[in-house]
Amino acid sequence: MAKKSAKKKVNKYDSAINKYQHTLKMVTSETCIACKTQCARGLDYIERMSKPGALGKGVACHLTKGKGYK
Repeated sequence: MAKKSAKKKVNKYDSAINKYQHTLKMVTSETCIACKTQCARGLDYIERMSKPGALGKGVACHLTKGKGYK
């Protein structure tokens, strides 16, 4: 009998492959206001959150990059 060749599936979420993938942290408008180097995305978020009754979940900040999962 011939052996079946087992092919290993590559998981795109595997930590060995995505070891150095960068992630962005979500920050609130207070962090964007206090930031020394305000970006266009942050300024737009500050403008939206300054209106009364605005609800927000934060914005991804490119200045707070961290290493991916290990």
